[in-house]
Amino acid sequence: MESLGWVALTLGIIAVIVTLMGLGWRNRLRRQSDVPEPPEPSADLGPVLYEAEGQYVATTTAGDWLDRIAVHGLGLRGNAVASVHEDGILITRTGARTVFIPRGDLTSVQLAGGMTGKFVEKEGLVILTWRLGTLGVDTGFRTRHAAHKAQLLAATAALVPVRPAPPGTTRADTTDSTSDRTPPTPEGREHL
Repeated sequence: MESLGWVALTLGIIAVIVTLMGLGWRNRLRRQSDVPEPPEPSADLGPVLYEAEGQYVATTTAGDWLDRIAVHGLGLRGNAVASVHEDGILITRTGARTVFIPRGDLTSVQLAGGMTGKFVEKEGLVILTWRLGTLGVDTGFRTRHAAHKAQLLAATAALVPVRPAPPGTTRADTTDSTSDRTPPTPEGREHL
């Protein structure tokens, strides 16, 4: 009879935790209600420049890889295919809405070891930084095969607009879209 009490207590604690998690997710959805929907891809994106199978990790607020964007299904992890086109990057997710990142909204691409609870080997994730309306966001993608990561990074980096050269530098100093991108660290992140 005593073991039945422990089972009931354990089930009660699990129910409370699940309820609190649901309330937290619902509050996050409410708090992010002003985040615009990702744009729809055009009917003809043109030929695929590069394609890789893998896992869509999440979309977060740019620079804060713990602040997952929950609205519009952007916070749901799942299997996906990332395809690079002249007009942008299309992430086709299994069982969830497709995410399209227009070329004009893409601001940088980098490699990182993790985001939003998904931690992998050093530089195991491709992080795409882009503008969703007026909000800067980061989208994480992990290729299924490690060899595809560098190819996806290169194909995506080719879409990033070239920044004008700052005074005192040469144009060659500004063509690498991944050179000055470093992942945020807990120590370096600003807390609001």
